[in-house]
Amino acid sequence: MARRGAWPPAPEPLPSPVVDNHCHLESPAGDEPRSVEDRLAEARGVGVDRVVQIGCDLEAARWTAGAVQAYPEMLGGVSLHPNEVPLHVKGEHQTGVGYDEAFAEIAALAAGDRIRIISETGLDYHWTDEPDRPAQIAAFRDHIALAKELGLALGIHDRDAHADVLDVLAKDGAPERTVMHCFSGDAAMARLCVDRGYHLSFAGNVTFKNAHELRAAIAVTPMSRLLVETDSPYLTPHPHRGAPNSPSLVAHTVREVARVKGIAVEEACEAIDVTSVTLYGSW
Repeated sequence: MARRGAWPPAPEPLPSPVVDNHCHLESPAGDEPRSVEDRLAEARGVGVDRVVQIGCDLEAARWTAGAVQAYPEMLGGVSLHPNEVPLHVKGEHQTGVGYDEAFAEIAALAAGDRIRIISETGLDYHWTDEPDRPAQIAAFRDHIALAKELGLALGIHDRDAHADVLDVLAKDGAPERTVMHCFSGDAAMARLCVDRGYHLSFAGNVTFKNAHELRAAIAVTPMSRLLVETDSPYLTPHPHRGAPNSPSLVAHTVREVARVKGIAVEEACEAIDVTSVTLYGSW
């Protein structure tokens, strides 16, 4: 679903560069659509000088594979989103492509040199009914195996499925570099993920007034395991909640992380930058 509304103004520039660890720049957004070039330029202007573009359906994954070659500030991730999987399995996907063929194409695209993460995969029990959950779990395991085979990071989508996500990762063995995209758990889950060696990526919803558990999770997450993202055009941070999101707005999330951690914004930027490069390599 497209995110409508006016584009928010660019935030105050950050003191040093950071990476938007997860965005969907192919997704339509805004009452007046803006080009990828404009959104990347605005992001550079506030210190968000690199992004990880995620394509998690066939069309978006194809777009991502081309875009990462066109934009030097962009690396990419590809996958079949958990909510796409049952449609492919049942032969009901709008593309008409079955699961095996769809996953084979994702695997081929993932071999590109600027694709650095299999993302986003995992489980979504908010939108998926009980009969379709085994298909999601099987696809999740396929994506874990693919990340290991290609030596890539793994990006996890977890919506209302904490226990099963953690169980699958434990049983199959998570890749060395695993990212809990848009982390949605509490402090106890954050500690568990950190103990297992996972990275936690926080989005703009950490700025929401009622996000007490997310801020508690930030508080217990070491900066060496912490990333920031927009998930744009969704999850737009306060004070622009409900408007279309863009990579530049990750600056609001960085400042909230610094506030919660009790550190200077520059220190937060520098730590996030180091962690991002450790995870994805050079741009």
